[in-house]
Amino acid sequence: MAGELKIFSGNSNPELAQEISEYLGMGLAKATVSTFSDGEIRVQIEETVRGGDVFVIQSCCHPVNTSIMELLIMIDALKRSSAARITAVIPYFGYARQDRKDQPRVPITAKLMADLITAAGTHRVLAMDLHAGPIQGFFDIPVDHLFAMPILLDYVKKGRVEELVVVSPDAGGVERARAFAKRLGANLAIIDKRREGPNQTQVMNIIGKVQGRHALLLDDMIDTAGTIVETARACADNGASMVWAVCTHPVLSGPAIERIQGSCLTEVVVTNTIPLHGKEQVCPKIRVLSVAPLLGEAISRIHQEQSVTSLFV
Repeated sequence: MAGELKIFSGNSNPELAQEISEYLGMGLAKATVSTFSDGEIRVQIEETVRGGDVFVIQSCCHPVNTSIMELLIMIDALKRSSAARITAVIPYFGYARQDRKDQPRVPITAKLMADLITAAGTHRVLAMDLHAGPIQGFFDIPVDHLFAMPILLDYVKKGRVEELVVVSPDAGGVERARAFAKRLGANLAIIDKRREGPNQTQVMNIIGKVQGRHALLLDDMIDTAGTIVETARACADNGASMVWAVCTHPVLSGPAIERIQGSCLTEVVVTNTIPLHGKEQVCPKIRVLSVAPLLGEAISRIHQEQSVTSLFV
């Protein structure tokens, strides 16, 4: 076992970090994460970490680039303070959508992110619902990839919805939707869509039956909400009696809230991997579930060198 457990937090999601530390029955370790007048990030670790088992909790969410730099600089500060092991806890991994060359002369930014996090001095990564599973292979250090499925499943099961069909908004999410539907004993439907440009989609076809059923749309993230709203409209147009959605990461950028509010979606269930601010907090259709117990349990097991396999389902 590594040394004393310490939990640090950047500025991207301090509420989640606080919940995790409370689950573990401890307080957050002290660090100053601020900026100089020109915008440069300043970090100072305010307690001894020499020989310690350190976890840094930081989602790569808005402002994305600032959040990433905070994470990298905190890791560097901890490395230079002689921490024995540094684990980057990244509830939302930014740049994950740029995970392959799908056009000429474009970067694979998810790989660049992995290289930067590793080079900063990270020994291990704990992430949740990566946009694509193979991103784990971009790292040359151990990666524990958790899924929010148990938390989302528990919420859906408590609703005891009859005649449920789980809908994947695109072909890339079929595996996720199939696993979700199997655990619910529900049917599966798939949206055949054609993307016209960045953040623009057009629904083409529904593979499967949604007529007369409660359609549950499942995705790993909602960004501008264009995909989820178009999918909901397609399900409603094809006779679904109710349409709602669950996702892990509520990016909710641009016109997302207005689109959700004006859509036929009854409810949108998300987790707190990304904190909600402003309009998102007052949107009556959005329900937030906490992943703090899941991440807290993973941190506890990693610290005690125990298996986390049972948390991967």
